[in-house]
Amino acid sequence: MLAAAVSLTFAATACTSSAGHTAARTTSSASPAPAAAPALTRKEALARIDHYSKINNRANRSNNRALLDTVEDGPLYAMSVADYKQAEGLPRADRTPYKPWSYDTASADVYIPRIQPGGQRWFAAVTYTGRNHRYARLLVMAQQPTTRRWEMVSAVDLDSKKQIPQIALDADGYATAVDAASATAVTTPVAALRAAVVDDYVTGGTTTGTTVFARTKALTQQIKAHDKTTTKFGARGTTVFTNAATRFEDSYALKTTDGALVVFAHAHRQTDTAHTGWQINPGKDDRAWLGRKGYVSIAFDFTCSDVAAVPRTSGKARLLAYTCRRTAAHGTPAG
Repeated sequence: MLAAAVSLTFAATACTSSAGHTAARTTSSASPAPAAAPALTRKEALARIDHYSKINNRANRSNNRALLDTVEDGPLYAMSVADYKQAEGLPRADRTPYKPWSYDTASADVYIPRIQPGGQRWFAAVTYTGRNHRYARLLVMAQQPTTRRWEMVSAVDLDSKKQIPQIALDADGYATAVDAASATAVTTPVAALRAAVVDDYVTGGTTTGTTVFARTKALTQQIKAHDKTTTKFGARGTTVFTNAATRFEDSYALKTTDGALVVFAHAHRQTDTAHTGWQINPGKDDRAWLGRKGYVSIAFDFTCSDVAAVPRTSGKARLLAYTCRRTAAHGTPAG
């Protein structure tokens, strides 16, 4: 926070809460292309989620990063270890005791795509909690190419279980994977979706955010994060958002009855700068990265997972949900 009791706020406070697929190989007319096969069975997928819950609980009890790394990867792992770091920077009296939990796989909806030979194997699931399954979360698990382990790479809370568009299933109940990076496969490729989400923070959606996306609750929340955060210091300082190159460029997409469901990651930076005569004092949640000294400016890096629905033909995409964590921070000390 700024000295003189002006508090810092973060873009993440407004949050609710990969796989490029290889094309079928070219073959001679005498040799048909190998058929795509399901990534795994429903029983196997549910077992992977149960295993994740078990190991995740063990890791979270002691902030065991190495153990967590055996069941998480990508943006989710980056966000989880950031949570660990933030908690470790708090006084012990302020740390919330960990309470074990697990996903209810009995009620989960599982979407398993058919994957071309050589393609990365993955699946998506929607899990439910609460009375009448009020709360829903979209999960993506992928098999890592080197270790062959199945790891959770994305977990995004939904505002409603009705948010997920109807996934197109074949006669055997399997989904179809879509190459979200290809302009011939989706009307709005993932690069455009990612740029539009970043624009929500950088400009309040005035450049591409509201051009690419139709108005949804998630879109409104991101724009509100921009509007509220960039004016929080008044005459005592400034806040600007900028794009940050994401380390996680993989995307996961499933064919729906009217287009595609796309899960992807983005990163953005929030830079707070104090005007002359003021300094920014880190809040308690910042101290794991910044300590207690005052700063002239601080840059916060955020890693986020996003979920969007893309129409089959022309029209705007819909940002359905997202989740963000501050995953790094550094600054210029005052004095």
